Amino acid sequence: MTDPDLILRWLHVIGACVLLGTGAGIAFFMLMAHRSRSAQIVAHTAGIVVLADLLFTTTAVIVQPITGTLLAWRLGWSLTEGWLLWSLVLYIFTGAFWLPVVWIQLRMRDLARVAVAEGTGLPPRYFALFRVWFACGFPAFLAVLGIIWLMLARPDISVPFAGF
Repeated sequence: MTDPDLILRWLHVIGACVLLGTGAGIAFFMLMAHRSRSAQIVAHTAGIVVLADLLFTTTAVIVQPITGTLLAWRLGWSLTEGWLLWSLVLYIFTGAFWLPVVWIQLRMRDLARVAVAEGTGLPPRYFALFRVWFACGFPAFLAVLGIIWLMLARPDISVPFAGF
């Protein structure tokens, strides 16, 4: 493996670590803030979570397909290889949950900020959004774990629709 290949692999692995780490960290901190039922704590934590998603998760979301595609090309792997194709499917699946979650986090942050400014408790809408946010986290997180497993194991998976 040449140095560019090693750098690409390193960047790809770092990106996967960032996606997994920020996902787990954001979930933990939002859950802990939510459990406090304090509008002030939720507003502050959600503000940090939104910033972390913007800086770290978004960067990794952009870098992952670039480094992955370049690696596949340099190493001679077809993007329709079973494990690689399923990684891409899971990546899109994860994104389908992540995009609404980002919007939900913004709304929860804003609702908590309004509650702080008005000196009220968190509104019912916040709790409804939290339930959706929480439910969206599980499939996305499991999909990221699946992608990492596929990247490491690279199992021989036949995909009947890979020839499209």
